[in-house]
Amino acid sequence: MANNEESRGLKSLFDWFANRRKSGSTSLERQEREIADGLWHKCSKCGVLAYTKDLKANQMVCIECGHHNRVDSDERIRQLIDSNTWKPLDEHLRPTDPLEFRDRKLYSDRLRETQDKIGLIDAVHTGLGQINSLPIALGVMDFRFMGGSMGSVVGEKLTRMIEQATQRRYPVVIVCTSGGARMQEGMLSLMQMAKISAALQRHKDARLLYIPVLTNPTTGGVTASFAMLGDIILAEPKATIGFAGRRVIEQTLREKLPENFQTAEDLLLHGFVDDIVPRTQLKNTLTQLIALHQPVLTTPHMVLWETMSLTSTAAE
Repeated sequence: MANNEESRGLKSLFDWFANRRKSGSTSLERQEREIADGLWHKCSKCGVLAYTKDLKANQMVCIECGHHNRVDSDERIRQLIDSNTWKPLDEHLRPTDPLEFRDRKLYSDRLRETQDKIGLIDAVHTGLGQINSLPIALGVMDFRFMGGSMGSVVGEKLTRMIEQATQRRYPVVIVCTSGGARMQEGMLSLMQMAKISAALQRHKDARLLYIPVLTNPTTGGVTASFAMLGDIILAEPKATIGFAGRRVIEQTLREKLPENFQTAEDLLLHGFVDDIVPRTQLKNTLTQLIALHQPVLTTPHMVLWETMSLTSTAAE
């Protein structure tokens, strides 16, 4: 009799543990499902779970550790440009496959798949708008489109935007994020470096402002051209900025590089970047810089005083 009661007790105890384990796994699955559904976001740096709505309200910057999560080009435009002032430029331009390039798949197929997946025609948005009521020409690169690589369409859209800005006497801001030139377009991609740089030189000759904002990552041909040609170069915290990759440099030099090599902080220390600006402060910082570099308008009183001075001098 006692043995039967003990066996029933052990059985019920095992059932209790089994049910607890089952309920625990169910709650874990439920938690993972909620995270997957986009209700929560786990920071890749500090591991803290944040409510996605709160994270978006903080411009995708971790409230706990300040880690800057990557944002797409549409979100970046919403963060910087005043509502109902954005006018896109050259949306009709589409990439082609002039070299009929093929690696594991055709370049034309790769383009079509990427366009269908993320809803972009190429790796940059360009347009005119206002930032705190100040006019601006803005280009925003998108890393989701083939690593933000710079092909012919990227180069053409940025060049046309800069030319529009020069004509209208607008300042230019380009938010950079890229893996470099697009290898599938070969020399045509490399030519974009010179084309954009020439347009920026004409913009500079007109005594107009250009500010690049370097985000994570900014590398390759983009760093070697327009990303480093700004009058004032800004960067986001901890952004990776460089030309060749870290592993390539280490293998070439046969040395171990410092941990902070090719970070925004290291570039600021060595004078390649003018300031590091958190994303939550970027719009106000750009507004202040643009306002400071606006041409000073001559008031009627000043014009009258200058006219009187010239007249009196002539009479003498």
